[in-house]
Amino acid sequence: MSSTAIDTAKKRMRFVLVLSVTLLVIILARLVWVQGINSATVANAAQQNREREEVIAPTRGSIEDRNGTTLAVSVDRYDLVIDQREQDEDIRRAKRDGSNGHERISWDQAIQELAETLDQDPEELATKVRPQGDAKPKGYVVIAKSVTPEVRNEVREIGIPRLSSLLRSERQYPQGVIAGPLLGFVRNSEDQTSTVGAEGLELSQEDHLAGTAGSRKYEISADGVRIPVTEVEETPAVNGQDVLLTIDSDINYVAQRAAEKKQAQFNAEWVSVVAMEVKTGKILAIGDSAELDPNDPGATEPEFRRSTSITRAFEPGSTGKAPIFAAALDQGVVKATDELTVPHKKTFTKETINDSLEHATYDMTVAGIFARSYNTGTVMVGNKMSKQTRYDYMRAFGLGTPIQVGLNGASAGQLAKPENWDRRQQYTTMFGQGYSQTVLHTASIFQAIANGGVRLSPSLIEGYRNDDGSVTKIPDPEEKRVIKESTSKEMLKIMESVVDYGTGYKEAIPGYRVGGKTGTGQAASAKGYDGYTYSFAGVAPLEDPQFVVVATMYRPKGNWKDFSVADTFTDVMSHTLNTFNVPPSTTKSEAYDVFVGKEQKKSW
Repeated sequence: MSSTAIDTAKKRMRFVLVLSVTLLVIILARLVWVQGINSATVANAAQQNREREEVIAPTRGSIEDRNGTTLAVSVDRYDLVIDQREQDEDIRRAKRDGSNGHERISWDQAIQELAETLDQDPEELATKVRPQGDAKPKGYVVIAKSVTPEVRNEVREIGIPRLSSLLRSERQYPQGVIAGPLLGFVRNSEDQTSTVGAEGLELSQEDHLAGTAGSRKYEISADGVRIPVTEVEETPAVNGQDVLLTIDSDINYVAQRAAEKKQAQFNAEWVSVVAMEVKTGKILAIGDSAELDPNDPGATEPEFRRSTSITRAFEPGSTGKAPIFAAALDQGVVKATDELTVPHKKTFTKETINDSLEHATYDMTVAGIFARSYNTGTVMVGNKMSKQTRYDYMRAFGLGTPIQVGLNGASAGQLAKPENWDRRQQYTTMFGQGYSQTVLHTASIFQAIANGGVRLSPSLIEGYRNDDGSVTKIPDPEEKRVIKESTSKEMLKIMESVVDYGTGYKEAIPGYRVGGKTGTGQAASAKGYDGYTYSFAGVAPLEDPQFVVVATMYRPKGNWKDFSVADTFTDVMSHTLNTFNVPPSTTKSEAYDVFVGKEQKKSW
């Protein structure tokens, strides 16, 4: 070999040696950097690659009635998803016959078992479980939605790798349409991982029902399987509170059915029934003629997905005479037995007021005017007070203010200030026209009259049950004395005259002393007055008032002489009295005479 060739070979060997040493130095330097200088950073990055964090969903609180009957409840359901990436040729799983050890099965067998468990078509299911043909494997494919925990456990036993379950909370309403407009309904959250309130109590009580999500951190191996011996860092979820209502679902059922029956009888736009405790202001039932099944809210027109008793204001008609007569008695400008001469028609400062049916001129008691619901006599009584005084009493009874019971969309109605009343409105407001209120307003007015003159803010929510079983009660309702106790007693006697001798004779309940007020009001629209509203607000038993029931029918169709909500009232009040085992009355009626003199039976 020539010296030149030898020199070339030596140079190559030196180059290889230098290169090898250089590479070794680089590797050693990297090793020192990774394991020494930057070991914490590298370890942390590796751990982050292995770490997974999942959200622990809280259980949404339930909604129950006063007796513990479940009206809304959340149940655990699971979505099954699979990661199609990095799938082996077959599946290694624990034996399913109960013996120890493992076995290997084909994907076809696993898919067949999965199809049987989920009751799905095997061929269609195969396209979800494994990538087909040259398709790129997907990291997230939904296999099934909303399966029960039992099905989810069966699926896990099949042993399909990278198939996981995501906990979902499904809302159910075991009582169906009972109190549907009160309960409302839920919708999926923005991230599609939970349900949130969309309407009714589900929406207004969201902060109480929702709870707080927790989290769980754990490590996975390269094949995506959780490493069992690694430490788990967990922040528990805080479940939502249960909302406890004042309503009795059995009474609410009767109220709903009574409202539906009346709506169908006269093809009314809507009918609403409210039952309330006199001494607490607690709402026992709100029955709407328009059904809302929270399990299928889309089947109900949007305007009836909230209770009409709270959202729909109307001119009440003659039930609106109650605050005026109570005010007149309370101010001492009249007594129940005062005598007035009442014509069918009378003019007050160029405004002619007349009664719905023409009648002879009668010498009547103040109580009799209320019992027969004569507008002319009512204005004669109301005129003994100033407009401001009447307005102040109407406001004190809650008119012109929304009644907040934990539901959205509560209407305040409309009550203009007296200085804004026109020449006619100053009179029509005495008999329930020229202002508006809801059915719940009507119930609240009669609750105050029957409760010794003390108005209690109506309530629908009793309290909240916490995750530990303790109950957080809501504050006591706001109390406000509207009329004297003596005035309250007089009003009950006058209201008894309505049932015994007046327009409310159909609302009598055998065995019980009942008092109340009928109401027929003109219904207004953009075209003017073109319909009617019919109501009865009643109290029983009068010797010790326990319950108020109000039934209202809006815009019925047919012959107005046939319109009545008497049976609606008596059905609900009778059922309420029986439910609470209220004994029949043992005292005699204290109703006042309607007319001056001995003759009490006179034509209408």
